[in-house]
Amino acid sequence: MTRALLLVDIQNDYFPGGAMELPGSPAAGAKAGMLLRAFRQKGHPVVHIQHISTRRGATFFLPDTPGVRIHESVAPAPGETVFQKNHPNSFRGTPLLDHLRGNGVTELVIAGMMTQMCIDTTTRAAADLGFRCLLAHDGCAASALAFGGVAVPAETVHTAFIAALNGIFAGVLSADDICKDL
Repeated sequence: MTRALLLVDIQNDYFPGGAMELPGSPAAGAKAGMLLRAFRQKGHPVVHIQHISTRRGATFFLPDTPGVRIHESVAPAPGETVFQKNHPNSFRGTPLLDHLRGNGVTELVIAGMMTQMCIDTTTRAAADLGFRCLLAHDGCAASALAFGGVAVPAETVHTAFIAALNGIFAGVLSADDICKDL
């Protein structure tokens, strides 16, 4: 089994001062950074995913802005793989699947942002493609949502999506527990 770390959309616009600040993003970025250091130390592969908004009317992750850059907490090292995407699914329209299969990766450890969008979509796609997935719940952050006049706080959104992924699509663990098992 070859395990790789997949860091999804941990970009400046999600952090304080960014165009789409997420509650808890600094703490989630720190946990994702801890995973990154552990994977580097063990020599396991790392893939960074960077979202570039090409959708008409997009308000964040705009090309050539500071907000689109990968956050310093998980900045890629020279030689680490970085793929850019334009959709919530990190596999759609990117060479990610070919890269992982070409490197014999069978298990993904996933962390990133937003839990309810790109993390959910990418984790489900990875599981459907046959990867064993571990999701670092504390290395992810969500936004608040609303529907039908009901406001849903970010923490509740995050917990609901993590709970839905746990079991069938991914094993959900803390970053500390994942690091202990490397």
